[in-house]
Amino acid sequence: MSADARVQKYIDQSRMLANKARKRFRHLHKRFARQQIDVFRLYDWDIPEIRATVDWYAGHLVIGEYTRKQSTPDWLPMMGKAVAEALMVPVDKIHLKTRFYGKADGKRYERLDYTDRSIVVRERDLRFHVNLWDYVDTGLFSDHRNTRQMVREMAAGKDVLNLFCYSGSFSCSAAKGGAHRTLSVDRSRTAIAWARRNMELNGIPDTNNRLVQAHAFDYLAEALRNKERFDLAVVDPPSFYTRRSRKDGFDILEDHPGLLSAVAALMRSGGVIIFSTNHQDFKLDTKRLAFTSIKEITTRTIPEDYVNKRKTIHRCWEVIL
Repeated sequence: MSADARVQKYIDQSRMLANKARKRFRHLHKRFARQQIDVFRLYDWDIPEIRATVDWYAGHLVIGEYTRKQSTPDWLPMMGKAVAEALMVPVDKIHLKTRFYGKADGKRYERLDYTDRSIVVRERDLRFHVNLWDYVDTGLFSDHRNTRQMVREMAAGKDVLNLFCYSGSFSCSAAKGGAHRTLSVDRSRTAIAWARRNMELNGIPDTNNRLVQAHAFDYLAEALRNKERFDLAVVDPPSFYTRRSRKDGFDILEDHPGLLSAVAALMRSGGVIIFSTNHQDFKLDTKRLAFTSIKEITTRTIPEDYVNKRKTIHRCWEVIL
């Protein structure tokens, strides 16, 4: 393809993407504003040749590209410029991201920049700090908006474990739902500090809302020795990660039965585990799981702005002990 033909192709694609995003924004914005929802998705690879995501963050745009070998550095800026002009968003509020398939997805905390900037966004009566500048992931997975509400409605009077807690949004939801206590675990010091800021922002006290920096399996082993017990657990691990060496890692396809069994050992009778993954090829290995009930609840947990005919952004199960 000649350079001129490529430029024209990109111009055509940018117009299509901008039109899609503008129509979706008009459909969603006022209704979500009434619900005090500041973060929602406008586009997710709806057109096969436009491998992009477009997310609205309270007046900012986060525009991502699912990269491949054919990707060129000028494509994403052209898409971002067109969408921003269509929605009248200034250039300083455009945030361009690239995403990769495979084991790179496990690099949840890899830095892109060191601005340490953040804005506060609303999700109903909750508030969360998001960083649109420094990471591929911003600090709030909006596709789990419904799941957080579900956890909140289940949490009253319960001891809640949030494993792989990231920025603590599930813990904030559980605490606001009247949980007796929450315990949030993540291996990242940055994530634990982020979760603490979110709890402070929402007026959630340190008392009975503990934050622990630890590898998940290390914490689970220690908690079992200490006879910790929980009624409700949220388990939303990355697809892959490396612990102390390349041989000491986690792969959700192979390791989810061991992970769920270790969590189950901490649960009281009748306890519930909410388990989720965004791995596109995931298959739950029910032969290696011995629980009272395992029910997929994905259709309940995916919000309307994330419904996609081509792919499912996450899958989610309710596990009853």
